[in-house]
Amino acid sequence: MKLSRPISWFLLAFGVWSWVIWITFVKNLWKDASGLAFDDAGNPTAYFWVHLTLAVVSFVLGTVIGVIGLRGLRALRRTP
Repeated sequence: MKLSRPISWFLLAFGVWSWVIWITFVKNLWKDASGLAFDDAGNPTAYFWVHLTLAVVSFVLGTVIGVIGLRGLRALRRTP
């Protein structure tokens, strides 16, 4: 199956976008001072673990989708 150039670019952009958004989210989660991510003793709460899990899954999916887009673009470049 060949991907078109616009679809390949979209998938690559989605992968990059996913990393940018979720890295920012994890940084903000880590610095959270509202009491949602960490309790008064400084221990992570369930909120922290759930959102960290969401971020990790999104990193993995964003990477896979971005790699598919990159491979699509590379395949189009090799085609005469």
